Amino acid sequence: MVMKEAKAEAKLGVEIETIWKALAKDLRFIIPQLMPDTVEKIELLHGDGGVGSILLFHLVHKEEAMRSQKERIVEVDETKHELVIQVLEGNVLKRGFSSFKTTFKLSPLSEKESLVDIKVAYETEKDGEGEQARMDAIATAPPLYFLQLLENFLPTSNT
Repeated sequence: MVMKEAKAEAKLGVEIETIWKALAKDLRFIIPQLMPDTVEKIELLHGDGGVGSILLFHLVHKEEAMRSQKERIVEVDETKHELVIQVLEGNVLKRGFSSFKTTFKLSPLSEKESLVDIKVAYETEKDGEGEQARMDAIATAPPLYFLQLLENFLPTSNT
């Protein structure tokens, strides 16, 4: 299996420190509020919420086997505004991925706007040119959707 990377970016009308606090500090509290139809709650299984912490996502799903996902916080870099989260077990690994790690890198565009670069490093069980384009799209859709919800949830600088 070969490690592949999918990249995407999102421009948010929220200042960088507000987004950073939401991602790096309050993520486990915000996600169930943003996605109540998908995530019931997030339990901290190990750690203090920083690097090495393991989060258990309790998901809303009909199938018992699809009701949880375990993720580890791999990196939190305050100076670079970079957060890396790796899926250890769960739904995404049942959809053709054998490993899945997402990096969020924040950059200020202005006082009221931020750019979030998303990089998803993953391995798949199948290979092929057409397959990679499909898996890239599957890999980047959830973080892009999450950031869209987050932008609508967070207070904007111009309120």
